[in-house]
Amino acid sequence: MLQQTSARNAPLISPEQTWVVTNAVQADATAAQLPDVPRANILVEPCGRNTAPCIGLAAIHLLRQDPDAVMLVVPADHVIRPTETFQKAVQRATDVVANSPETFVLFGVPPTFPSTGFGYIERGGSLSDGTDDAYHVASFREKPDRETATGFLDAGCYYWNCGIFVWRADAILRALEAQQPNISRRLATLRESLGTPDEEAALHREFPQMTSISIDHAVLEHAENVAVLEAPFEWDDVGSWHALERLMGADENRNVIDAPHCGVDTTGCIIRSTEQEHLIGTIGMEDCVIVHTADATLVARKDDENAIKQLVALIEERGYDRFL
Repeated sequence: MLQQTSARNAPLISPEQTWVVTNAVQADATAAQLPDVPRANILVEPCGRNTAPCIGLAAIHLLRQDPDAVMLVVPADHVIRPTETFQKAVQRATDVVANSPETFVLFGVPPTFPSTGFGYIERGGSLSDGTDDAYHVASFREKPDRETATGFLDAGCYYWNCGIFVWRADAILRALEAQQPNISRRLATLRESLGTPDEEAALHREFPQMTSISIDHAVLEHAENVAVLEAPFEWDDVGSWHALERLMGADENRNVIDAPHCGVDTTGCIIRSTEQEHLIGTIGMEDCVIVHTADATLVARKDDENAIKQLVALIEERGYDRFL
């Protein structure tokens, strides 16, 4: 999916203009997957600090390369089709930024079902450029319960927040300076160290001290100059087990099976295994997620996927990190 993401951007962004922020565990594999991207463009976080520090780190590197840099921020775990439609949408977003350099542009995906796993963007009035696909952002909404999500779907003015952004690198740094002084101050120190012998030490010294916060909470929810473009492309976030059902389809019993499996009275389940020599047997299971790997097994209600985050926190608390 990392390769697909890079290829999808390729006609608009050269390998030399491509930057990847990852962690130390995945850095070498990332470089191997993207051999055309310069190794120096793979930025390694000393630790996870959510998307605001991550985006800020990328921004200071982009500005060293190009003081007028416009950033396209894309996660690497999304399925987007068709590619040409996505590229035209990105070009549309860059046109908005060119006409209004302080504007932050988000893509909003029209919801197709009442998802409780995605955040939502409420659109406001149309931008003043005479088009019918770009709007001011009225509000951001957290992942809702099912009743609220159904209301969003029925209202027709809410989008899924897919986490794809377009803005000037200097504009997002100014916004971080205004809203997140802790992050901004440390980014400024890192920026001064770029290209010096102190660069690596400064990164390991400053980055872990940054506030761990998403770019949405850090900047976008407070900014007035935020626009949302209605995404004309198909989109899915493969960070959710429900994505397997949407991407692979279900059988006559509403089951999505990617494993050796035998089931009795089993309906509406997502069943996956990385071990093809391991059979999963189920009896009387309904609307569950069952995932088997070599060293761990997950069994969860399908309608409560967000509780997996609570489970991950509990696993870490009890010292079972090696199984994550």
